[in-house]
Amino acid sequence: MTVDVRAAARRPLHLAVGGALVVATALIPSAESAAAQQESETELTYSCPFPSGTEKVDVLVSAVLPASVRAGEPVQPDRVSVEVRLPQSALTQFTDTEASTLSAVAGLTVRATQGDESADAPWQGLAAPATAVPTEGGMVLTATGDVPTVSFGSPGQAVLAPAGLGLALSALTAEGAPTTPPGLDVSCEPAEGEESTLAGITVRGDTGAEVPDPGPSSPEPSPEPTGPGGGLSPSVQQRIEALTDRAEALDGDDPDSCPIEIPPEWVMTTAETYAAGYANAVKLDGAAALGPAFMKVLLNKRYINDSCAATVDVTSEVEFEYEGRRQLPPSRATFLTYGFMPTSATMVLEQVGPPAAVQTHTVTNTPSYPEETTVTAQLSMRLSDVQVNGVPMDVGPNCRTARPFEQVLRGYGQSYPQSGYLVAFGGSLTGYAHIPPFEGCGVDEDLDAVFTAAISSAGKNADNFTKMTQAPLCVATNPEGPDCPPKIPVPER
Repeated sequence: MTVDVRAAARRPLHLAVGGALVVATALIPSAESAAAQQESETELTYSCPFPSGTEKVDVLVSAVLPASVRAGEPVQPDRVSVEVRLPQSALTQFTDTEASTLSAVAGLTVRATQGDESADAPWQGLAAPATAVPTEGGMVLTATGDVPTVSFGSPGQAVLAPAGLGLALSALTAEGAPTTPPGLDVSCEPAEGEESTLAGITVRGDTGAEVPDPGPSSPEPSPEPTGPGGGLSPSVQQRIEALTDRAEALDGDDPDSCPIEIPPEWVMTTAETYAAGYANAVKLDGAAALGPAFMKVLLNKRYINDSCAATVDVTSEVEFEYEGRRQLPPSRATFLTYGFMPTSATMVLEQVGPPAAVQTHTVTNTPSYPEETTVTAQLSMRLSDVQVNGVPMDVGPNCRTARPFEQVLRGYGQSYPQSGYLVAFGGSLTGYAHIPPFEGCGVDEDLDAVFTAAISSAGKNADNFTKMTQAPLCVATNPEGPDCPPKIPVPER
């Protein structure tokens, strides 16, 4: 990590889409796609030694920072502000000396942390103009100014956090003369238990100079291959940055939105994984095991990055596969039908219609990068090998739901620190399914009504709960990665 402690002139920030759409082994549809500057602020309480005693002083720190940078690229904070709220008791020295105005020069230590490394960047010389001292109550001094750059030498997530605060307070009388004493120097530290983060910054591993807008008629070169470990090639990254810059330049109609859609041939890739879980049968008061289901994933079929709204929306697709068929593996379960009759059956969930849609929505202007994923699949349920109280029941080869039903599963997670469900790293997804009536059941007699009454949902309140646990993705761009070949997860109840 490198901390540049030289004060730098304030300059505009370059806004560009976050570089590494690939995190670890996968093209994650979210986390590294920060494409905007972030207006960051944090409030914390400091302990400050005044002549009146140790005072608790609330401080609001704010700055505009890029959400992502390249490794080694200087980070220039902009619109830096340190708002110090002095309580009335801290002003005793100045009210006793007939001070009319109070000004300050603030120095804030900002701790830059990346992994196990940290360094302190001094934000010195922040000036608060002379402000009238109130006859009663506290007062607010707001210090602003230019601060030095900070840079990070390697890819990863970096965090900026306020640390120590120094205040050089100066008082003047109504005539403009210094008071006696003329001022006070105070060194403050965050109060016990106070920890606060100003901003998180994604440090990308890509390099390369800025490129001009290629223009709508410019031919696009083929994307360069990525090596093991993933990542976008510099040429693809530069084209994405050019698209982002063009979108931001044309956002006059809606300054809060400047989306770009990245061509799928630039970022789309394939992956494989397994998922396993349980599906409750509400009427049968039991659960059937599902999987392990092999899943073939097409990542980033649609990728929309809105740098102004600080959101990324990605659509991927999933196909289930078992012995060459679009289905989950057969599952054998036994229930007490109607509460007293043991019934066993083999259940198969078959995928019908289009591939399952995986839609991920990520917010990129917060350090944690929270995301919500929704998986929607069209399924049909088929029953076979049914036994009632140990006696086989011939249901025939076509006992199934009369129509497909929709299974919707949702997962929530964040990238920093990693928790919950993330497409690339897996986790648990939960949801409900409404099971329709059955048809085609029975050979010698029509058993459709029997299975409809025993299994099908009676209404929304009787929908069946499903929980699936997905393993990390084995991505085609990183076949030697730790998650390849794909692993079978341990299902959670």
